[in-house]
Amino acid sequence: MADGDSGPRPTEAESDHGVVAVFDCQRDMAVDEGRWAELMRRVVAGEGVATPWEAGLTFVDADQMAALNAGHRGIDRPTDVLAFGADDGSAPRDPDEPRLVGDVVICPSVAASNAVAQGHPVDEELALLVVHGTLHLLGYDHIDDVDAGKMEGREQELLAQAWAMTTPAGAQAGSR
Repeated sequence: MADGDSGPRPTEAESDHGVVAVFDCQRDMAVDEGRWAELMRRVVAGEGVATPWEAGLTFVDADQMAALNAGHRGIDRPTDVLAFGADDGSAPRDPDEPRLVGDVVICPSVAASNAVAQGHPVDEELALLVVHGTLHLLGYDHIDDVDAGKMEGREQELLAQAWAMTTPAGAQAGSR
């Protein structure tokens, strides 16, 4: 973007495993872009995706999410998370060419409403959505009970690891 443009600027979590570009395109609530980028990076790396890779994580308001949900799923209301996979890893590419894993889009205001309804902190809901959306990018789904069980089990494993790494000593991480 040129100087003077007021669009969102990405935050990136970069490591030996890949790059997560984060865009915060909403003003409903503050999000810790670095924290959620790092969680997404850990999920992708934890699933054994070969490097290099790139992924996107975007936070949008309810109107933006409703438009995306209507355009891609034919459902005319906002949802909490959408995942747009790009490269499943099967396409040949040069060794230094990154795999474009895809993009996860999260609506923090819907996440906050879900958290209140379910009686847990908003950060737990956002963490779940980052993990859930990222697992969708990597081929997980919940169309039937067997797949749902696998996906939910993996989500819980990854969330437990994430909370163990980010919860201060002596504090208890929330559980779902």
